[in-house]
Amino acid sequence: MYVEYIKRVLFLYPSSYINATMFNRVGAVILLVSDMKKSKEFYNNVMGMEIKLQTDDWVEFSKQGTVIALHPAKKKKQNKSIKNKSMLIGFNVSDLEAVCSDLESKKVKFYKKLTQEQFGKHAIIEDPDEHLISLVEMAPKEEFVQSPYYHGFAPI
Repeated sequence: MYVEYIKRVLFLYPSSYINATMFNRVGAVILLVSDMKKSKEFYNNVMGMEIKLQTDDWVEFSKQGTVIALHPAKKKKQNKSIKNKSMLIGFNVSDLEAVCSDLESKKVKFYKKLTQEQFGKHAIIEDPDEHLISLVEMAPKEEFVQSPYYHGFAPI
């Protein structure tokens, strides 16, 4: 069924719709978790993932270039449903303002509009099933002294 969905999307939206430079790469898979301690122990001790960075509300694991991060799940102030909001896919982009403008013109739903954060520019969109997709344009290194990954990219 998923393959049929992809085929349909590619048929309905020709290659000109899919901008190959829009997303540079998947930067991280971010799991919004109900219990940081239990989840950290699971990924560290059970799955053997090495902790790369840790704060009170962020634990980042890295293995052979794959980044998995944990962030506490919290309901948004508007009391939105948290259906399909237990995981994010994070994309690094080179020009977030242009990407957001393009996505708005295509009627993509924004969970979090473009904002300036300490790590750079950030927005969160929703796919058709309301899965969250985090988009970030990292600040230049001289402006950003923390780990250049996804700290704070969750929709809290």
